[in-house]
Amino acid sequence: MSARILVAEDDEKQSRLIRIYLEREGNAVQVVADGRAALERARSTGLDLIVLDVMLPLVDGLDVCRILRAEASEVPILLLTARSTEEDMLLGLDLGADDYLTKPYSPRELTARVRALLRRSRKGGSAGSEVLRVGAIEVDTARFEVRVAGRPVALTSKEFSILEALARKPGRVFTRAQIIECAFGFDSDVLERTVDAHVRNLRRKLGDDPARPRHLETVYGRGYRLLDGSAPTRVLPGS
Repeated sequence: MSARILVAEDDEKQSRLIRIYLEREGNAVQVVADGRAALERARSTGLDLIVLDVMLPLVDGLDVCRILRAEASEVPILLLTARSTEEDMLLGLDLGADDYLTKPYSPRELTARVRALLRRSRKGGSAGSEVLRVGAIEVDTARFEVRVAGRPVALTSKEFSILEALARKPGRVFTRAQIIECAFGFDSDVLERTVDAHVRNLRRKLGDDPARPRHLETVYGRGYRLLDGSAPTRVLPGS
């Protein structure tokens, strides 16, 4: 299925190469060369994914990511950067990016990550769709929606994937490696601290206090679990 992808990259050679590979996958690709244009396109055009370089003129990629998430945009964001330190990666994830790719990278790796993000963000379709209810949390796998005590909560695709995995087996402790498998799939090089950054964001959005968790508990030395002693209630959308 064709996806609408925005590529924000000021290196003309890189943006041209990215466009060629993504269009070979059947996607409709738009290219911009600065952060201000990226914001304008993201706000005015329905997008399925943004490939966002960190070092952009006018408005840098991290600020673009921060602004879009502050405006409750849920479009998946893949950050591209020459900065390879763990702190830089965690900063991007804290701002709401879904994935992070450091330069130099192969076009095949980029397209694989794009496919994974699109696959996990597309929760539509009636086959196998359901709503998971665990305590005050509702996870609608068909509509890609989450509510806490009736309050809608906007999550990134990675945060949604993590919460969905936990909600399917409440009370079970998931190790970081298991969460990586659920939310990142093929990407075996994801750092476990990346999981911690996503969980920290998820906990904040759920309105949870890590010192006195009501929803998401840290099991020290093991991983994380969703607090509920019973199995999740599964209902078909519309029930």
